[in-house]
Amino acid sequence: MSGATGAVDHDDDPPVPDGLGAPILDLLNGFVVELRAAGLPVSLTENLDAMEAVQHIPLEDREAFKYALGATLVKSNSHWRAFETVFEVYFSLRGPEYRLGDEEAEVDGDPGDVEGGERLPGTGGEGRGGGGGGSMNNEELAEALYRALMDGDDAMMRALASQSVRRFAGMEPGRPVGGTYYLYRTLRHLDLDGVLERMLQQSEQTSPERRSPLEDRLARDEYESRIDRLKKEIEAEIRRRLVADRGVEAMARTLRKPLPEDVDFMHATREEMANLRVALHPLTRKLAVRLARKRRHGRKGPLDFRSTVRHSLSYGGVPAEPKFRYPRPAKPEIFVVADISGSVAAFARFTLQLVHAISGQFSKVRSFVFIDGVDEVTRFFEGVEDIGAAIHRVNTEADVVWVDGHSDYGHALEAFWSRWGHEIGPKTTVLLLGDARNNYHASQSWVLSEMAHRARHMYWLNPEPSAYWDTGDSIIGEYGAHCDGVFECRNLRQLERFVDNLA
Repeated sequence: MSGATGAVDHDDDPPVPDGLGAPILDLLNGFVVELRAAGLPVSLTENLDAMEAVQHIPLEDREAFKYALGATLVKSNSHWRAFETVFEVYFSLRGPEYRLGDEEAEVDGDPGDVEGGERLPGTGGEGRGGGGGGSMNNEELAEALYRALMDGDDAMMRALASQSVRRFAGMEPGRPVGGTYYLYRTLRHLDLDGVLERMLQQSEQTSPERRSPLEDRLARDEYESRIDRLKKEIEAEIRRRLVADRGVEAMARTLRKPLPEDVDFMHATREEMANLRVALHPLTRKLAVRLARKRRHGRKGPLDFRSTVRHSLSYGGVPAEPKFRYPRPAKPEIFVVADISGSVAAFARFTLQLVHAISGQFSKVRSFVFIDGVDEVTRFFEGVEDIGAAIHRVNTEADVVWVDGHSDYGHALEAFWSRWGHEIGPKTTVLLLGDARNNYHASQSWVLSEMAHRARHMYWLNPEPSAYWDTGDSIIGEYGAHCDGVFECRNLRQLERFVDNLA
């Protein structure tokens, strides 16, 4: 990551707005470069908007500066976390108070502050934002933290977050440990779950009247929000100290994570899967609007000679305004045949969810899932508003096991053809989803040949990287020979690109 004072290539720099000096221009251009490196789409127009926005805020106000840039450079809520990370690292505070290993005093606490025979770093000196926490013992620090949370005092929370990291994180210079470990060590000592219960009890005791369940819920939400802000302050403090110790470049490489739309379906963590589900809903709305617009404003049809001549009368017989017969393209009928075994299950789940969410753009959507047996699951999606609930029923109720529950594409395709093959017609587009890893069973690729002759189009979507195709028990090449196209769809971005060209 380029430092704030590093060299920036100005060949394609936007024009400088009045009142914005060269140092700030270098700073913002470097920041935009880092956002793009992290995957965020930042256009030239948005860059200019950011430069204009920062002219109207005090640059010494870090929060105002951050949100001014966020308002102009971030277009999706799912990108906000990545923006925050890049901002915190690029504009990191690296003063002497963030150095590791040279604190002025030792810990005042008890032996519980010592782990693995080593004393944790001291808490001497004033923490960022003041607070004088260096002379407090652990009990006094816990009490001060409780009072700051009860009062919602953000300034005190920032100071105590800095002091807590100093005291409990055990950060050592040059130690190759991730920030998550230091966060865990700090939070473990603070016992924020216990603090939350204490806050709720105190709030209930001081209430003049018996509270309703709604008031209890609102109080809990408010206190959980304050604790979440404290956790973010602790994360930010750890990040600043790591930047001061390791440098901006190293921390940028460590902290840079893919955007939700770039996360690999087959290797996503639980947190990344949750972010994918959040990102899928706005994606379906955007795709539906885009497909509808594309259908309305499609290519012009052949010249309408009669209409052209008739309209030429208003121009003295000159055909100045040619008229065309606008085609009315039929909406395709979609058959989705998805492997839901093992690691490809997440890919099938998101694809089924996406296709059914935009089903209004197709004349009909029918879904089939298989492992070594096959079952139609269209019924689970009919009249259902929560497609996630339908997907859960697919995973728990579909009859997809024939013998042992291991993938057998050959038998599943043959069973599909015998039961539903006659329903495929010239308006049908068949989508086959899976990695084509057949456990060395018979391929029965003749089924795909027959389907290709009946269907309008047939595509195969594979969630594996193309470099892995036709290795081991993968027979995607044999199946792909009968398809109109085989596409790598490892993430939401690739899936969106394919569906965008489907209708």
